[in-house]
Amino acid sequence: MTSYLVHNAPPARPCTLPLADRVAGALTGAAAAGGPGAAEAIRLTHALVGAYEEVRDHLDAYAVAERLGTADGWLRTRLRRAHADPREAGAGNCVDAGAAVYAAPVGLVNAANPASAYTEALDVAAPHQSSYGREAAAVFAAAVAAACAEGATPASVVLACLAPAKDGTRAAIEAAADVASRHRDAESAVRGLRAAVAPYDLVGPVHHAPALGAGRPSRLHAVEELPVALGMLLIGAADYRRTVLGARTYGRGADTLALLTGTLAGALAGGRAVPRDWAKRAAEAAGVDLGAAAPGLTRVAAEVFARDTARRRAHERAFRAVAPAQP
Repeated sequence: MTSYLVHNAPPARPCTLPLADRVAGALTGAAAAGGPGAAEAIRLTHALVGAYEEVRDHLDAYAVAERLGTADGWLRTRLRRAHADPREAGAGNCVDAGAAVYAAPVGLVNAANPASAYTEALDVAAPHQSSYGREAAAVFAAAVAAACAEGATPASVVLACLAPAKDGTRAAIEAAADVASRHRDAESAVRGLRAAVAPYDLVGPVHHAPALGAGRPSRLHAVEELPVALGMLLIGAADYRRTVLGARTYGRGADTLALLTGTLAGALAGGRAVPRDWAKRAAEAAGVDLGAAAPGLTRVAAEVFARDTARRRAHERAFRAVAPAQP
């Protein structure tokens, strides 16, 4: 499937924007696409950006528990009232896209390093989600990191997601990407995308009336919005407005789907591609301006990269001291 995707995905111009533009595009694009209906997700994303600006390094479950422990009803109950281990607090929550919707900052701090973003997001999402909900957050963070790489395209983002993705999440992404790579407009792809992800979706055919198995841990299933968002990104060919409007035609969890899609399309197209009136309405509804947080998070990403480089060089010196013959 992967070679098919590379050769048949709708053509898109490789992204050559500097990181600051991609961070602005991802954050503003997420808010503008999600709109007023995604206000809580926007606030959670803003809170995670604030945690990075305070720590100025990689985050783990304990850092999230300390700084976001009151940002959500589940986090507040599990972390503040039940004093659950942050690394396990997500167990028992409804498995859904609840952590994926605010995982973008993890990908931006790990820009151009999808593997690192995936690993960090697994820890960051642990207080909030488990099973394929936690996996969705990690794969989405990897997608955002991949969208920040030089020459990134929608196809390269999807391929980067497939490398770490596991179980039903990987299978659902493959199925959705296969359908999307054969379409040039979203409306014609909606039925095929829904059919492709249906075997991996626990919600059922009526989104507002979930089936009894919905939200339960499973290795066979996936959060529907993630593979569909990646499919819409392929169809939209990195055109922000076209990609987001295409995501909106899918229905079901449209706010979440649009937010995920808008984040990735914004990272590839840059902040200037995001309609200002969309972003303004979202900021007013959420009470926070994600776009205004972009310069600070860009500086954090640069600092974290410098720290990682220093740590890597220290490790190289330490390793060579005990294994000098190694290449």
